[in-house]
Amino acid sequence: MNILEVIQSPVVTERSTILKEKQNKYVFRVQPSSTKPQIKEAVEKLFKVDVEKVHTSNYDGKMRRLSQGRPQGRRADWKKAIVTVKKGQEIKIEPEAPK
Repeated sequence: MNILEVIQSPVVTERSTILKEKQNKYVFRVQPSSTKPQIKEAVEKLFKVDVEKVHTSNYDGKMRRLSQGRPQGRRADWKKAIVTVKKGQEIKIEPEAPK
């Protein structure tokens, strides 16, 4: 798997911002089939930082509803990675402007 395919996007939420500021941890949405060593290698090559730890979580997609409460499909399953970067290093992540 190509390192550009491993990391899909950064997750910018209130909790991820607090993790970044206080514990030097960054949160990414990653390819569900990617492993911890692949995530570590991708972050190190893309952002030129030293990664200490990688924690992952798998999430099941939720059922989508349309009118009258009937299920109309399912959102995709996804995987989240919380990456701990070596002290003194940082990754520049710019939040997207609302559209």
